[in-house]
Amino acid sequence: MTPVHPIEAESYRIVAERVDLSGFGPLGAAVVARVIHASADLEYAATMVVDEAALEAGVAALGAGAPVVVDVEMVRHGITGVEARSFLPAAASAGMTRSAAGMALAAEAHPHGAVVVVGCAPTALEEVVRLRDAGRFSPALVIGLPVGFVGAVEAKERLRASGLASVSNVGEKGGSAVAAAALNALVRSAGG
Repeated sequence: MTPVHPIEAESYRIVAERVDLSGFGPLGAAVVARVIHASADLEYAATMVVDEAALEAGVAALGAGAPVVVDVEMVRHGITGVEARSFLPAAASAGMTRSAAGMALAAEAHPHGAVVVVGCAPTALEEVVRLRDAGRFSPALVIGLPVGFVGAVEAKERLRASGLASVSNVGEKGGSAVAAAALNALVRSAGG
């Protein structure tokens, strides 16, 4: 494991001083702290929805070498300690966004056990849930933190209602940096 830089250590000290994460389990606290560290947004302490069993499943999958699938390149570039892949096609399919089409391709390549990270496109998250409902995709964990005013809140609500092991938040906030941060916390917990 890479040693923690003094600036990062100081950032986490400040987070611990400003917000109480004791209501989360150890993995949940690690994920929420890393999201706050990446965004400097303390509100995530109140809006993140994490389940310790889901996080444990994600850590186990990562430890076993599960593929990591992301919605966009910005998320992929923020991930450290594990290889991640975007299946984003050059063009969208009829009636689909490129990111949703990418998730359909990801489901074909890795139908069972992938760790999915969505930080940009609500349509990608909607496609993950649709593919799961159709019996075509069963990820080990879905980190669903897309940002936006159109569809992000609803996509995250559908993810939480789907029964998939997941990490999300309530509200419009999210984005590539926080989605990558959530995964990076789990990678670190898995020993990456």
